[in-house]
Amino acid sequence: MLKRLILFFFLLAAVAAGATFWLHQQLQRTLAAPLPVSEEREMVVDQGTWFRKFAMQLESEGLVDSHLWLRFAAQLDPAVTAIKAGDYRLEPGMTLQQLLDKVVAGETIDYTFTLIEGMTVKQLRQSLQANERLTHETGELTDDELLRALGSDAASLEGLFLAETYHFKKGMSDLELLKRAHEDLNRVLDNAWAERAKGLPYASPYEVLIMASIIEKETGVASERSRIAGVFVRRLERGMRLQTDPTVIYGMGERYQGKITRADLRRPTPWNTYVIEGLPPTPIALVGREAIKAALTPDDGKALYFVAKGDGSHQFSNSLEAHNRAVRQYQLRRRADYRSSPEN
Repeated sequence: MLKRLILFFFLLAAVAAGATFWLHQQLQRTLAAPLPVSEEREMVVDQGTWFRKFAMQLESEGLVDSHLWLRFAAQLDPAVTAIKAGDYRLEPGMTLQQLLDKVVAGETIDYTFTLIEGMTVKQLRQSLQANERLTHETGELTDDELLRALGSDAASLEGLFLAETYHFKKGMSDLELLKRAHEDLNRVLDNAWAERAKGLPYASPYEVLIMASIIEKETGVASERSRIAGVFVRRLERGMRLQTDPTVIYGMGERYQGKITRADLRRPTPWNTYVIEGLPPTPIALVGREAIKAALTPDDGKALYFVAKGDGSHQFSNSLEAHNRAVRQYQLRRRADYRSSPEN
C-alpha cells in the first residue's frame, strides 16, 4: 500500500512538473511572439492601473489571446508587475516581452511642442491651452503672475521663451515647459552676449532680445537676417528711427486688421518705431537662435533701407533715393501674388 502511495505521488509530481514545463514553454513562446500590430499605434496605460487590469486591457485590445498568460508570467517574475502609467508606442514586430519591458521601464512616448519664431506670447498661450497632452497650470495666470512664476523681472512676458521644439512626456505641465524654454533663452542669450563684438549699440542682453524679435518679424528669407540686422544697427548708430512696420502692428494690438494706414504710422504707441527713438521697450515676438546671432553679428554693408519685394525677400538700398525707387517698384505696383513672406 505504501509503495502504491509513493508511486502515486511520484506520478502526480511528474505530471505537475510536466505541466509546469509545458506552461513555461508556452509562456516563452507567447512572450516571444510578435504582437498582432500591423501599423504603429499608441496604447494608453491610465494612472492607477494595476497589473491584472493591465493584462485584461491587453486582452480586450486584442494584443494577447488570454490575460492569464500574463498572470502566469507575474507569478514567475513579480518584477513585471511594476508597470508605469503613460502613453506607449506599439510598432509592427514588437513582442509581448518587449512591450512588458517598455511599460516596466516607463519608456513612454516623447511628444513635441514647437515654439515658432515670430509667435507672440498671446499666440503661445493659446497654443499651450489647445494641447491636450499637457497639464494646464498657466491658464488662470495673468502675464504678471507668470512672470513671477518664472522668476523674471522683465517688463513684459513677450519674447522670454526660446523658439525651439521641446520634447515632453504626457502630463507634463505647461508651466514646466515654459520654464524650460525661458531657461534656454537666457542661456543662449547670455552666451551670445558674452561673445559679442565691440561697438554694438546695445546696453544689455535684453536690448539684443528686442532687436532679435524685430529681425524675426521682418525676415521672410533666413539668409537675410544679418542684412536686416545691419540696416537696423546702422540706423541706431546714426540716430535714425527704425521705422519698422512690425512694431507698429504690435502696438496696434487688436486694432490691427491686416492693413496699416498713414494714420497708424503716426499714432504714438510705446512700440511704434516711426514715432519713438531707438528700440521699443519690449520684444514683439519669440525669437530663435539665428535671430539672436544676427542681432549680434550684423552685416557690415552700407544699406540703410529695405522694402519687401513680394516674394518674401527684400530690396536693400543705401540711399533714400534708391529706396524710394524700390518702393515704387515693389509696393506701389504690387504684383497680383504679392506676399511679404515666403509660402510655407
